[in-house]
Amino acid sequence: MSSPTVAAESRTVASADGSTIGYEVSGRGPAVVLVAPALADRTDHRRFAALLAQDRTVINYDRRGRGSSSEASPWTVDREVEDLAALIDAHGGSAALFGASSGAVLALDAANSLATRVERVVAFEPPVIVDDGRSPVPRELSHDLDQLVREERRSQALTHFMREALGAPAAMVFALRLMVPAWRQMTAMAHTAAYDVQLCTGLQDGAPIPEDRWTSIDAPVLVLVGEKSKGWAHAGTRAVASATGGCVVTVRRAHHGTPAVRPEAIVTHVSDFLQEG
Repeated sequence: MSSPTVAAESRTVASADGSTIGYEVSGRGPAVVLVAPALADRTDHRRFAALLAQDRTVINYDRRGRGSSSEASPWTVDREVEDLAALIDAHGGSAALFGASSGAVLALDAANSLATRVERVVAFEPPVIVDDGRSPVPRELSHDLDQLVREERRSQALTHFMREALGAPAAMVFALRLMVPAWRQMTAMAHTAAYDVQLCTGLQDGAPIPEDRWTSIDAPVLVLVGEKSKGWAHAGTRAVASATGGCVVTVRRAHHGTPAVRPEAIVTHVSDFLQEG
């Protein structure tokens, strides 16, 4: 199934700290903001945006430090939440959020902070580790990645992130390095890998989700998980739903990369949930 052709207009908005956030807007109707995962920018969600834009205004943006978005101050979770607030305020003052992987964690953190400005949240496979189904992500990983980037060893930083945070086998990382354009694009965003590790701090230790992480979320939450994903991802998805008062849907024949590579598999689940509001 090919994605429909929908015109997308490039725009920018100023965040609270002066950073310029670049994005594309398409469609008409209630707004939804697409939040990208680690080492990704708005290009990863363009097919998904075109599908959702049939009946919604879709805001597909570059997270700070990626693509066309700058970063005027040192990274914190609060700065990323302020970026989302600026995008929402530029489009009517309220919106739904869709986030994939670590982008799902950011979407939930934003819903926890922005109250009524976030109407609904769809979280696709937030990378939460609550059992022994895979190794915890080392707490020192963010520091190690920062150090590699400072030393201009960006490819090594990518490899280290993929092995430690994503659990990617060596053969997969080697294959990715052979995809030169894609590897070059990710290398340009290598400094942001440490941001996503920090974003997920406390959620990848193989322990329960901290009780105070999302206590202020009032928006309805849908948590999606791919049928083909590993057991630890299913356990983490259930834990996120429990912590946010949300519901879980398992998407047939889907896996962690489905929002980028086969968004047709999830668009009905997302659209139906957003239309309930």
